[in-house]
Amino acid sequence: MSRLAAVGLIAAWPALLAAGAGCVEVAEGRARRDARIGQAEAAGISVQVRGGLATIYDLTPGALHLWLQAPDVTLDLVTAAGAPPIELTASNALSDAALVALAPAAGVAVEPIAAAAALTERRWRVTPPPGGGASTLRIAPPDTAAAGPWRFAVFADVQEAIDRVQDIYRRMSQDAGIRFAVMSGDLTSRGTSEQLARFRTEMTTGLPFPIYATLGNHELGTREDLFHDYFGRGNFSFVYRNVQFTLLDTASATLAPVVYDWLGGWLIEGIDRAHFVFAHIPPLDPIGTRNGAFASRLEANKLLSLLASGDVDTTFYGHVHSYYAYSNAGIPAYITGGGGAIPEQLDGIGRHYLTVDVDPTAQTSQVAIVRVD
Repeated sequence: MSRLAAVGLIAAWPALLAAGAGCVEVAEGRARRDARIGQAEAAGISVQVRGGLATIYDLTPGALHLWLQAPDVTLDLVTAAGAPPIELTASNALSDAALVALAPAAGVAVEPIAAAAALTERRWRVTPPPGGGASTLRIAPPDTAAAGPWRFAVFADVQEAIDRVQDIYRRMSQDAGIRFAVMSGDLTSRGTSEQLARFRTEMTTGLPFPIYATLGNHELGTREDLFHDYFGRGNFSFVYRNVQFTLLDTASATLAPVVYDWLGGWLIEGIDRAHFVFAHIPPLDPIGTRNGAFASRLEANKLLSLLASGDVDTTFYGHVHSYYAYSNAGIPAYITGGGGAIPEQLDGIGRHYLTVDVDPTAQTSQVAIVRVD
């Protein structure tokens, strides 16, 4: 399919999907909350994170604390005249991430300061222009546009196994090639504030690289908005080393209508790149006997058709506590639910994660399972 034909087909899909979707209102509230992530105001300062790729933990005239959901994050600041220096903390950052002022390049001073114990935390002192106004800052590693092959990891479904998750992190940490990990949901067993905080603590103390996560159905067990407070958006997309990463919130076994609008744009953006899509509940169960899939088979088929029209290279899911390699709508698909939750009986899989070796220049990728037990 030509690029022009694919773009036209993608543009036509959202209306058809919205018309045929089922009980999508269960996910609408989370999508509306997604749209507000990365925006905040305080006395004499406002922040807008482009694409909502970071959630704002704290904002005062002299401090800004972000939790990043991508390797490359750009933010726009507006400060008042005479505003004091800002101590900017970026949690869940790559260890070699740098902060640069894009605009006005000559009017903003950036100075690295000592980071905390976590390898995934970076800190800088930012002095805004004396006269105030708009500034644009970018947090990114030096290899964000590099060519050549590289590796990331994928896993899901830790849930009640949080006490043993350090086993997985130790195994991941032994692989110096992994740049970051992507998690396809079910970080916790009930999505409580205490459990989300525990997951965050375990990952920041156990891994030398960040995890970018979407939520699963278990994060809805207490309040569906808590995930956003700790980790940010459930639906988002970013680019790193010419690879498009799109994470979707399928925790309610559906997608909100507005997410199809966003997804159409992300598919067009990634049409000439390698493109990986991650979600918790798969549109269709690879076995078909457990109902571990979308509530509406019609919506599942339409979503898969949309992903196929966007030339998505590979899809990754969780929810089923095992490992499956299969295909949907001609797209290679993987289920990796081996984060430690109660395993599928007698499958012999156990705890595991996947590594993905990708070479954007050659348009190739290779997925491997790494067993932890």
